[in-house]
Amino acid sequence: MSRRTRTVDVLVVGAGPAGRAAAARLAAAGAGTVEVLERAPSDGLKEPGGAVLRAGVTATGWAGPRTLDTTGPGGLERITARAVVLATGARERPRAARLVPGTRVAGVLTAGELLRTVYAYGHGHGIGTRAVLVGPDEPVARQAVRALRRAGVEVAALVTEEPRGRPAVFGPGYGRVPVLGETAVAELLGRGRLSGVRLRHRDGRTATVACDTVVFSGDWLPEHELARYGGLVLDPGTRGPAVDGAFRTSEAGVFAVGDVLHAVEGAGRAAAEGRAVATAVLAYLAGRAPWPERPVPVVVDAPLRWVTPNRVGGPDDGGFLLRARERLVRPVVSVHQDGRLLYRRRVWRVATPSRSVVLPGGWTGRVDPDGGPVRISAAPPPGRRGRGRRSAWPG
Repeated sequence: MSRRTRTVDVLVVGAGPAGRAAAARLAAAGAGTVEVLERAPSDGLKEPGGAVLRAGVTATGWAGPRTLDTTGPGGLERITARAVVLATGARERPRAARLVPGTRVAGVLTAGELLRTVYAYGHGHGIGTRAVLVGPDEPVARQAVRALRRAGVEVAALVTEEPRGRPAVFGPGYGRVPVLGETAVAELLGRGRLSGVRLRHRDGRTATVACDTVVFSGDWLPEHELARYGGLVLDPGTRGPAVDGAFRTSEAGVFAVGDVLHAVEGAGRAAAEGRAVATAVLAYLAGRAPWPERPVPVVVDAPLRWVTPNRVGGPDDGGFLLRARERLVRPVVSVHQDGRLLYRRRVWRVATPSRSVVLPGGWTGRVDPDGGPVRISAAPPPGRRGRGRRSAWPG
């Protein structure tokens, strides 16, 4: 089959909050022809500001630094852009990837599947009557609770391996949900249809909770396949494209933004990044922002898990997101390069494996562009310890 070729000024891949915000601002600012590729079907034809949304179209690979091969209802195309913005989002690991033992039964969903069934497809029948939600207490889990209640499903418990457990009040429209902390799903039970889950607490206690539905949330991965196919440098911590404060990847003219960088943050954060990347794209198109040749890597020490942006390519000080491997109560964060202190301050928030904290970026101007990696570490505040939460585990 022949492949049509054409050119655009800016090609955005992904029509989530980050991609839509970037496209709308770019089109409104006069960036030229701005197109958004979205593999999911949609009734929308245009976006605010004049960006064109092409739904049902998948980017399958690269034919050049800023040239993508696509397939969709109109057939095969090869699109070359002056700038490409990757906003491909994130996905959850399914049950098989989480290595949860037990029988193969109906009634096992990811939070994404649940949300699409209830909201995108407009129905909730067949989901079940009583559900257990598995994953960290994060915004997506709360959306899953609301979707389950909308579908008429009782939420028996939220099961999380994090050391926090309490009867949670999620706010109006959510209700109370028991949170079983330091607990994992040891086995799925049932034949044909799920009948329950066997739980194991960190101290060895076990219990069985009756349910006909289990929803796995959290354990997000950036949708980095397209970035990987294009040979972009990936950050080992986030597992998404490595970027600097202007969302510039290792390939000139290719930007990345949203949850493909840091699975997973809220829609508001993704949209804010989409608006911010538009400024960087416009500067690049106008020739005002040379692409950094040797950006300085930014790495983290345990118990931190990742940081983004994870490169310093210029005096960008829009701030950094930090994610921890464990619960950190108001830690003291230090930034060093080659043993030289660049920044130290106490963070007045709690960091968890599912909740990021913001690190100001005003110190980036002191980074030596010819020096070694910038290292970020976190330590407990002097003389104090974070207080854990009591377990709500049954028994």
